[in-house]
Amino acid sequence: MRKTLVLMTLAAVLAFAAGPALAQAQPPAKAPRPAGSPADEALAAWNDIGRKLIAMAEDFPEDKYDFKPKPEVRTFAEQLLHVAGANYFFTDTVKGQKPGQEDLPRDKYKTKADVVAAVKKSFADGAAVIQGKGDAGMAGIVKHPFGNWMTHVSTLARDLADHASEHYGQLVVYYRINGLVPPESRPRK
Repeated sequence: MRKTLVLMTLAAVLAFAAGPALAQAQPPAKAPRPAGSPADEALAAWNDIGRKLIAMAEDFPEDKYDFKPKPEVRTFAEQLLHVAGANYFFTDTVKGQKPGQEDLPRDKYKTKADVVAAVKKSFADGAAVIQGKGDAGMAGIVKHPFGNWMTHVSTLARDLADHASEHYGQLVVYYRINGLVPPESRPRK
């Protein structure tokens, strides 16, 4: 019994003494990536959701573009056209113009190619505005197009990227209801 107690005590002392040595042997933790500039971070968020929605627009079968899960909701194409139109509430507002239609009309964008082009253009136009404004411009203040308050350009960019993300989530459901896997959920090659 005494021998076991001595061995356990010795093991505890060695473990206690070895702890700092092992900690020092570990490579130092990698420093976190620094924050991007306000314009760079807004552009990254804008482009990320744009990339996801464009991939969906290009991938979803054209014969299902007019699918909607319930009669009272938008079709797949109408969801995309809504996002594209809403994106101009960012670009037009920031450029000092009155925003146009929140929903681009389906009868004007009749084919899958038309819808894909509209979505691509709306995100490219938004990215161009963000790049053109730069950090100083992103700190500018505009009247929010959906309410009676003033907001920073960077906040408005984030609001519209968030809006697009909400519709992305809805379109994931459209995929799943149709037995399809959204591009972003597929295994990476």
